This record gives sequence, structure tokens and C-alpha cells, in this order.
Amino acid sequence: MDAVRVLVGTRKGAFILTSDSRREYWDIKGPLFAGWEIYHIKGSPVDPKRLYASQTSGWFGQVIQRSDDGGLTWETAGNNFTYEGNPGTHQWYDGSQHPWEFKRVWKLEPSLTDPNVVFAGVEDAALFRSGDSGQTWQEFPALRGVKGDLWSPGAGGMCLHTIIQDPGNPLRLFTAISAAGAFRTDDGGQSWRAITSGLRSNYELADAEAEVGHCVHSLAMHASHPGRLFMQKHWDVMRTDDAGELWYEVSGNLPSDFGFAITVHCQEPDTIYVVPIKSDSEHYPPDGALRVYRSRTGGNEWEALTKGLPQSNCYVNVLRSALTVDSLDPCGVYFGTTGGQVYASPDEGNSWTSIAQHLPAVLSVEAQCLNGSA
Repeated sequence: MDAVRVLVGTRKGAFILTSDSRREYWDIKGPLFAGWEIYHIKGSPVDPKRLYASQTSGWFGQVIQRSDDGGLTWETAGNNFTYEGNPGTHQWYDGSQHPWEFKRVWKLEPSLTDPNVVFAGVEDAALFRSGDSGQTWQEFPALRGVKGDLWSPGAGGMCLHTIIQDPGNPLRLFTAISAAGAFRTDDGGQSWRAITSGLRSNYELADAEAEVGHCVHSLAMHASHPGRLFMQKHWDVMRTDDAGELWYEVSGNLPSDFGFAITVHCQEPDTIYVVPIKSDSEHYPPDGALRVYRSRTGGNEWEALTKGLPQSNCYVNVLRSALTVDSLDPCGVYFGTTGGQVYASPDEGNSWTSIAQHLPAVLSVEAQCLNGSA
């Protein structure tokens, strides 16, 4: 029987949750790397036994871990993330210029076609690639050339937190950086351009329509429609139908257009999910009610999904990498909270069950579908 593996990164280690395709009962393994922040853990879509994890600590620095047996054993990969050339400076919180400094890896994105290729998004914001299973890393320096001196950190740091590969065009990548914006390459990373037309940041930028400086929280794309992307921005849920040439708002009837996470249904490219948060200063659900919102029309029209979720006295947050879907039919949806809960819906969000509780604050959630031999 097919199975589902949910990979959970937390403030104090990683956890692996597994179930069969019915997704009713879950086995929990962990914590792996106990005591370490696991910003992201993700499996290769080519080889589901190949997992990568970003292990970081304010005391001991950054460590990339790799597993070749589905998380049973791990080995340390390469951890030399060096900016190419002289990275110069970028804008700091107070408007002054600050040296570019590597701090941690926020995102690991394995290749869609090669289990030995993996991309890494780091803080201070840059994109790296490894072609040898994470042993060595090379930066795409042209990305920093897109007015990198004007990028500045968001509240969580200046992090490259989103990496999306176009399945129909291996030379096209999308990235998002807080607080710089969204970017695209069409030549495998040799050159980049900001894709921010239509974004407005009235409260964050002196020039609300500036090319860079927008605090993009997350991007999502369905593989069958690689030109259609959805964005959860600092304020506003946005959509583009032309690979970022122009964005327009689709927040519609959401109770708040602030949030961090966004994802797309695995079979329905116009069905998207977000978790509204009250505001940028009050990081909890409006009215203390935990609600996932779904749009089946690509935005504007939203419905609250609440069955099985706490609807009073709930003051958790759902971070940018902590919402995902599986590829089963019906589509499974998963998210984790800063209160240490992981929720799963085996029916497209219509009903929810807590599949893990009392974990450390959840930083990331990813799902893998496994065949009987994986």
C-alpha cells in the first residue's frame, strides 16, 4: 500500500510522521537532531529516500544533513556557503549599509530531475546550488546584482525562503526574498530580474511601487500551470498569470490579507490555501480562531475551513514553510503551528485532525507520497 511521509522541522529538532494512504493513523519518529533548529527538511521528488535537512544553531552554526534511506540514518554534507567575489553591502534596518554575512540556510529545494542536485536559499539572501548531493555549494551571484544594495531584512532576517522550479523549463527558477521581492531567471541563473510589477507596499516602502524592497512571504505554483503563481505578501494575497510580469490582488473576502504561508491543491491549479494572521504585529489568527481559507477560483472568493480546528482561544502562528499538500486523490493538506501542533486533512481541507501535538514550534512541513517499495 502507498504511504505518506510528512517531514516536520521545528525549533528543537526534526520529526518524521508516516501513515498509509488513508491518512488516519500516524507514526511519529523524532526528534532528529534534538535541540537544533531545523529550518527545513525535504525529500527528493526523484528518489524519495534522499532527504536533505538544514540544521542550524546560534552557537554551533550551520550544518547540512543528508539521508539516503528515508531518514533512518544521516550524514553531514558540505557547509561551505561562500558568496562569490566581494558581496559588498546591503541596506540595514536603520537605512545604513551593512556587510553581507552568511547566517543560515532557510530553504532546501531538491531538483525535480536529479537526486544529486539541490538548491539552497540562505540568509543573508542568496541562492546556492549543489550538484554533488550537498557536498559543495556554488552561489548564483547575479541574483544579488538586482539592486542587492537596496535589499533589507524583514523582521525575521533577510532570507531567501522560496525556490520554485519550472517543470517544463529547467532554465527557469523563481525565488522570493524577505524583504526584497520576487525574482526570476530564464537562463539557469546566469541573469535575474525582479518580478514585482503590480506589487504595492504602502506601509513598508517610501516608494510603494519600487522594484525591490517588497516583503514577499511565500510563493506557490502548480506544476501544470508554471506561468501562474500565487503570493502571500506582507499584506495582500497576489496572483500572476504571466510568470510574474504583472501581479494583481486576490485577497477578496479574507478576514485579513496578512499571513505567511500559501500552497496550491495538487490536482486543481486554481484551488489555493492560505492561513490569515491578524496583523504584522499580532501574529495569531483573527478572533483567536484557527482557520485555513480555500479558494477554488484562484482567489477573490474564499471559504473558511474550520472542522476539527480550534475556534476559540487559539493564538498560534503558521510560518511561511509550514503549509503543504500531498499528491494523493483526494488531496491531503498539512500545516504546523508555532504551538507545536501538526494538522492534517485527507479531504482537501474539509476536515482536520491533529496528527502531532506538543512539538517545539514548527518551522516547516513537507509531504512525500511513497509507493510500497520506498
